Amino acid sequence: MKFEVNTPLLGFENIKQVELQKIDDVFMKLQASEDEHISFTLMNPYAVREYDFVVPEKVKEELGITTESNLLIFNIVLIQSPIEESIVNFIGPLVFNTDTKKVAQVIINDSNKYGVAEKIASFLEK
Repeated sequence: MKFEVNTPLLGFENIKQVELQKIDDVFMKLQASEDEHISFTLMNPYAVREYDFVVPEKVKEELGITTESNLLIFNIVLIQSPIEESIVNFIGPLVFNTDTKKVAQVIINDSNKYGVAEKIASFLEK
């Protein structure tokens, strides 16, 4: 599914369109349409932890979000081996509005709640 990038992805301001591809029930691949060499692995944060944040009004307007909107939330993950050692950025979630086909990255300012580099292993039951 292709999405228009409404607010630039941090560090990748030239990316204007991306394609979201399912890997499995937890992971997705985000591929830049403009550059085949730019792609990210994304993770469903709800698969490993309780996760909530407020989408800023400006982002809601840019993405056309209403109370009826179908949204997907994913976080960028740096895959490691074993997978439990992978690092997740929980403070910069990507919000996808599947109705308008638009995506934006939100920066969560409450740094006490989430981290920019948290290992998946810290959320798995021992």
